[in-house]
Amino acid sequence: MTQPSLSLKEKVGYGLGDTACNIVYQAMNNILLFFYTEIFGLGAGTAATMFLVVRVFDAVLDPVVGTMADRTRSKYGRYRPWLLWGAVPYGILAVLMFITPDFGPTGKLVYAYITYTLLWVAYTALNIPYSALGGVMVADSGERANLQTYRFAMAMVGGFLVTTAIFPLAKQLGGDNQQAGIPMAMAIMAVVAIVCFVGCFAWTRERLQPSANAPTTNPLADVKDMFANSQWLIIAVATLLIMTTGAMQSAAKSYYVKYYLINNLTGVFADIANLQGLFQGVPMLAGVAGALTAMVMVKKMCKTSVMKVAMIGEIVMNVLIWLLPRDQVLPAVALMMVANYFHMMFIPMLFSTIPDTVDFGLKTVGKGAMALFFAGHLFSLKVGSALGGSLTGWLLDVFGYQANTTQSDATLQGIMIAFAGSAIVGAVLVLICLRFYKLTKGWELKFA
Repeated sequence: MTQPSLSLKEKVGYGLGDTACNIVYQAMNNILLFFYTEIFGLGAGTAATMFLVVRVFDAVLDPVVGTMADRTRSKYGRYRPWLLWGAVPYGILAVLMFITPDFGPTGKLVYAYITYTLLWVAYTALNIPYSALGGVMVADSGERANLQTYRFAMAMVGGFLVTTAIFPLAKQLGGDNQQAGIPMAMAIMAVVAIVCFVGCFAWTRERLQPSANAPTTNPLADVKDMFANSQWLIIAVATLLIMTTGAMQSAAKSYYVKYYLINNLTGVFADIANLQGLFQGVPMLAGVAGALTAMVMVKKMCKTSVMKVAMIGEIVMNVLIWLLPRDQVLPAVALMMVANYFHMMFIPMLFSTIPDTVDFGLKTVGKGAMALFFAGHLFSLKVGSALGGSLTGWLLDVFGYQANTTQSDATLQGIMIAFAGSAIVGAVLVLICLRFYKLTKGWELKFA
């Protein structure tokens, strides 16, 4: 079926949803472990265990939300209404997570578990329907890839906003009191996220009718069909790998900047808060360029080829980061930018494969539920993020990390293993997975 291309307004509107998602997601990936250990007062091992417990618990909810979204019926569609229902709770919980209560060690840990869990539940209730929305806005595989490029380019804008602004803004609002400043800074970010979700709802439409992808079986049968889909399984494993190692690198980045690098810069970046913002934010902008590059490349190459090129680039850049002397601060920034450029060439192509795996299921066995497949994909993403954040915390603990003090050579080595070593290993394993992925350009013609 031939459909017209989506308008620029609708592509940008869809991208606003992931701007909102990434304002919180990138804060959790890049800032939260550092916040818990350096400001909130949790031990690295304690925070790591919490990350794993909460994220795995929340990941179990993904298929539940997916089946609910697939069965939602409203005048606004199946997936768009969820953006309105969840936006405000999501924003409020994002602020509550960064508050440090005066409850004592046990009370603070309980508070951290509760707020962290609730925020992940809110994130799930938004992100699964949002992801599925991209699969029903248009049917064409190439146009879906283009839409995902806009999504992840704008996701990096959200990540750039929060990671660049959070520490300097917290200092402006709270002075040297980071416990006061960070929640206030996050409140501003939360308002931006809520507005972006409303914009996404207003500027998008669900064009594919429910009957096209609506489940005809019970939820357990849908889950069984999902795991029987070989191409979805390959993408799920690749997602688990890239998200585990990506989360390790993100969680380790603040420690890399504060403890591993020897900061010989003068002026504004002599301040550690500003240097953190530089390292956290500038690579996000390079990620926007990477996503846009993928959009151009996929017009001439299949998605799989673009993903392979991206993984090779990520391996090379992280090897160079590993070899870089500790006092080379600006070259480290540059290498991080190029590494994230390649990483963000990969991510939109990865997400654009999920509707293709749904179509593969529909064409081969007549079964495939859009939101459930995205829920399963998000399950892999969350388990990977949970493992990555936890592995970084446990590594720091094993290698002798102590907050706010000079780190030993062993600890510095542990930081580098989590920061650069993990990304190298993850990219190599993803390349192996892609050798088994069959939905290359024109695969649909085999089932016409």
